[in-house]
Amino acid sequence: MRALREVSEKSEIEKNQINKNQARQYTQAGRVVHPRTLFVWPRPIGTQTDSGPTMLRVIALILPLLTGLAYAGEPVVLQRPISLDTGSGELFGTLLLPKSAAPVPVVLIIAGSGPTDRDGNNPDGGRNDSMKRLARILAKHNIASVRYDKRGIAASKPATPDERNLSIEGYVADAEAWGRKLKADPRLGQLILLGHSEGALVASLAAEKAGAAAVISVAGTGRPVDQVLREQLQYRLPPALLARSNQLIDEIKAGKTDDDVPAELEVVFRPSVQPYLTSLFRQDPAAAFGKLQVPALIIQGRHDIQVGVGDAQLLQQAKPDAELALIDGMNHVLRIVPNDIKRQLASYKDPQLPLASELTTRILRFIAALPAA
Repeated sequence: MRALREVSEKSEIEKNQINKNQARQYTQAGRVVHPRTLFVWPRPIGTQTDSGPTMLRVIALILPLLTGLAYAGEPVVLQRPISLDTGSGELFGTLLLPKSAAPVPVVLIIAGSGPTDRDGNNPDGGRNDSMKRLARILAKHNIASVRYDKRGIAASKPATPDERNLSIEGYVADAEAWGRKLKADPRLGQLILLGHSEGALVASLAAEKAGAAAVISVAGTGRPVDQVLREQLQYRLPPALLARSNQLIDEIKAGKTDDDVPAELEVVFRPSVQPYLTSLFRQDPAAAFGKLQVPALIIQGRHDIQVGVGDAQLLQQAKPDAELALIDGMNHVLRIVPNDIKRQLASYKDPQLPLASELTTRILRFIAALPAA
């Protein structure tokens, strides 16, 4: 693919005076290199001196690049931090905006569950840059995007530092507020909500009040999450722990909290996350998807080890006019990977793997076919 050219304006990190620790967190995560970076050129390989034939070869390589800035068909893309004051904390994200004389479509990218950040990376699961790669591909095709850290996560952690105060309703309200902010920007046209995994549920619930023109569900479940969780744990736990996990799910779904969680289950059922799970278990993803009054696209990989094809089919049954794209070989982090557990897990930590080409093809085609506003 042709290289994406990105331009950065003055950092909103500076404008909003984020503390140095947060700025350092951005840098360490690889999300912000420098607020005023304009272009990053490939370094000449094999250059030994700055004079003679070697230097001429370097100049010969650079001149076509410089000339290409004037007339290449690909867009110049503005990249800058963007923030949202929700009234109950500030959220931070990244805007990619292709330079255009007319408003361009904008995709609000909503990440999946847990501590997954704006780029699709999870400290528990590894770095794969799935959402970051998707945003860059959209930008190459004149589609803007905003991807953001959810409250309580990464740069947005100060908005809700205690996970006991998180809820799916709060995530939905944040997505609605992001949508209103983007709708008010004259540089932006139609708003599309794209949710990955749990983010797909958030997108469905937020679409109406956000003013979305369309919704894209990527690897979104079609069943209540407590059912999905029971299924995932059924084949991973010994009988005693499985029985205890099912008991905890029943209690949490009923709105109760239980501090007596076995150490082996704390990563899923620790007391501090139980209030969030209660709010999540109340939701029916298929019912929420079925209420959408806008065009929708369902994308599901056939090699996804977390969400199955059956979930995508449930979503389409709830909204029969939605497009359904089942992608052979694609897994949960949107890569083409064999159905081998070692290869699957390795892909969760490999940001160099390209996204499935059919994924981006279907998204671009869907957005291009949306009726004019």
